[in-house]
Amino acid sequence: MERATQDETALELLVHGVGGTTPEEMLGDPRTVRVSGDETAAVFRRTEDADAERRPDDYRGKPVPEAYVWCNLTSGNGSRALWLLLLPFMVVNLAHWMRPTSRHRKRLVRTYGLLVRLTGLTLTVLLVAAACEVALDLTAWQCAGTPRCTEGRSWLGFLSADASGHGGWWSQPGRRLALAALVPAALTGLLWYLSHRTWSAYESQQPLPHQADPEEETSRTALGRPGFWYGRRLVARLRAAHTAAGFLTVAAAVGAPAARHDRRPGGPGLLDSLGWLLNFTMMLGGVVVVWVVCRRGRSENKLDRRLDTSLVRWLPVSALTQLVLVLLYAGWSRPGWRSVGRLPGDATFGGIALVQGILVLALAGAAYFLFRTSPDSRTAIRGFGGPAVAMLACALGGVMSGGGAQRVADWLDGGGSPGAGGTIDGPPVLLTWQASVIPPLLIVVALLCAWFGIRTLRLKRREMERVGLDYPDEAEREDSERTRRIASKRARATLTDRAPVLVGIISAVTLLLGAGALTGALLTEKVPGKAAQGQPDVVAAAAQTAQALGSWLIGLGFILFVTWGRRAYRDPSARRTIGILWDVGTFWPRAAHPFAPPCYAERAVPDLTWRMAAWTRSTGGRLVLSGHSQGSVLAAAAAWQLRPSVRRRVALLTYGSPLERLYGRWFPAHFGPAALTSLHREVDCWRNLYRATDPIGGPVRLPGECGPQVDRDALKDPLAYGRTEAHPLPAPILGHGEYQADPAFAEERAKLLARLKHSVPPPRPPGAGAPRAQETVTPAPADPPDTAG
Repeated sequence: MERATQDETALELLVHGVGGTTPEEMLGDPRTVRVSGDETAAVFRRTEDADAERRPDDYRGKPVPEAYVWCNLTSGNGSRALWLLLLPFMVVNLAHWMRPTSRHRKRLVRTYGLLVRLTGLTLTVLLVAAACEVALDLTAWQCAGTPRCTEGRSWLGFLSADASGHGGWWSQPGRRLALAALVPAALTGLLWYLSHRTWSAYESQQPLPHQADPEEETSRTALGRPGFWYGRRLVARLRAAHTAAGFLTVAAAVGAPAARHDRRPGGPGLLDSLGWLLNFTMMLGGVVVVWVVCRRGRSENKLDRRLDTSLVRWLPVSALTQLVLVLLYAGWSRPGWRSVGRLPGDATFGGIALVQGILVLALAGAAYFLFRTSPDSRTAIRGFGGPAVAMLACALGGVMSGGGAQRVADWLDGGGSPGAGGTIDGPPVLLTWQASVIPPLLIVVALLCAWFGIRTLRLKRREMERVGLDYPDEAEREDSERTRRIASKRARATLTDRAPVLVGIISAVTLLLGAGALTGALLTEKVPGKAAQGQPDVVAAAAQTAQALGSWLIGLGFILFVTWGRRAYRDPSARRTIGILWDVGTFWPRAAHPFAPPCYAERAVPDLTWRMAAWTRSTGGRLVLSGHSQGSVLAAAAAWQLRPSVRRRVALLTYGSPLERLYGRWFPAHFGPAALTSLHREVDCWRNLYRATDPIGGPVRLPGECGPQVDRDALKDPLAYGRTEAHPLPAPILGHGEYQADPAFAEERAKLLARLKHSVPPPRPPGAGAPRAQETVTPAPADPPDTAG
């Protein structure tokens, strides 16, 4: 390729935002060609611009537009909508990245990451325990052991026994449990497979190697570290540990009832000894799993390509071997064994809930001390965003597990009511108590929504007075309906800024109600059948109503989850909506939970970094990195990964950007004021556009003199209040979209290109600036990585 001069070549690399788009829409031309990439993510140009570098004279004074399309990383395949069922795992993974900004508190940072990883481990155990509750307790133990429940269910006939306990070979309780255990074991294996497959498909791309530069200013964010976007070693370790935890949970659910039966007076001594031995090995395996989760966090200071091969291979295999031995042990013939009542699930679910509450409180303590080191008034919930989100993840896990168990119990019981005169006893008492707290929680949410609605109406009235001031030339043509629509759009856009209050209050109420449910379940278990004695009829009726309504709501929520996933598989519009959720929620690497949906940025950020580095090196030209919405976050992350010499050739143009409004407030350790200020100083120039009607994008709000240099005053929206010569038809209220239609966009892009034209250094000789695999960057000591051990 003939090298163009720096004055003749300019590139505008466009990165779209949430929801995705097509290269034709981004480039404004129906004829496009893919210049690099594959079916998942690629760079496109207009057909006429494919060889633009060979014709520099045709592009004097204008950039060559290029579009990076990454929407297939999140919403391209309909089956990915089923990732909605992994929502608790994704939410707890977000909590890892929400820690407050910290300085010189390495141990506390590691403790914070450790607590989040342990919370994620409890969610895996909770999910597998819920599957065991459905398959083992409700189906194989209660329903298959009750002749009235198996009537009309031929698929359970070979597991059932008559009233005297006689039946087929599978009718013994231990054998029924061993067979039913294949369901949660298969679920664990499926999660392992999906995690391994999605890592290979999305996150296996290695980032651009760094080059150490002693003159480079120390970055204030970990996003610029060489190993930040390549967490293969940690994900593999966590995947092995969580898979082993799932198999051990299934083994405990099968082995504990058999061992309890063998310990009865007069039981077989050999089986009793074997049961103790298997229980000991399962406890030892659980200790090893916890040790593996605690032992190591993320390695971000270098590109770590190593893999703990022995651990990754043998930990799940050993747990699976223990499960097979337990299944053989439980399947041993025990003619006098009868399945009565329910399996001891109350202790399991109660223990999980108690551990989760303790971990969330400890996480809140760590976040408090981290926030005290570098307090910032803009940080969401004053640093408690991570603990609040972790609490919501635990609540979502409880809702999904409890809802699934309750719906299956109702289905198996037919027209009866489980535990109240039905054919089976139903799920554990704790799940019923957890269902009873759903109505009061929904009341709190409704009150908060009403309060936000009142505040929004008040703000709308104030904005109606300000709309006319923004259009002074059209004041004589005031239209009350037009003013009301503009003011309403502005008022609703501010709801994003109140989200921290909503999340904080809901998390606190959820924690208190969860503690109350756990206490009520413990009291009910200690005094069965007397929970309502001494209570007034009104109180007892209210409690029963809350439990019944909550059980119905929790089941309805679970059904809506599944239904929404199935609809998204068939409906492209619904699939696009769910894809937007993943665009926001799966930006971060899997640092706390390996079964979370895959991180698309571990593919997108290396794509952008390699493209910018290769183009600037081959042409020596100017480059404007133009990002909209979530694309601006990807653009900032890619700019941090560039070598300093390349970063100084890049101008950054962001619009509708959530960099400070969402990421800066919720993820202050990585997008806080210090990090964004360093980005402004390290790129050649940066301009940010936003509107008052935009519910997602906002100003970057850099401190001091940097703020006006980056943020332009809020753009007018709509461009014209009424009908004008330039806008003879009513101008639309654009909100978050179509920033390129505003004349300010072309004006700011031209200014960035003009500044780059005079400031970009001359191109290096061929081969002088090629990225080398052995180049590394000195890590930033200001914000330590989460590396335990």
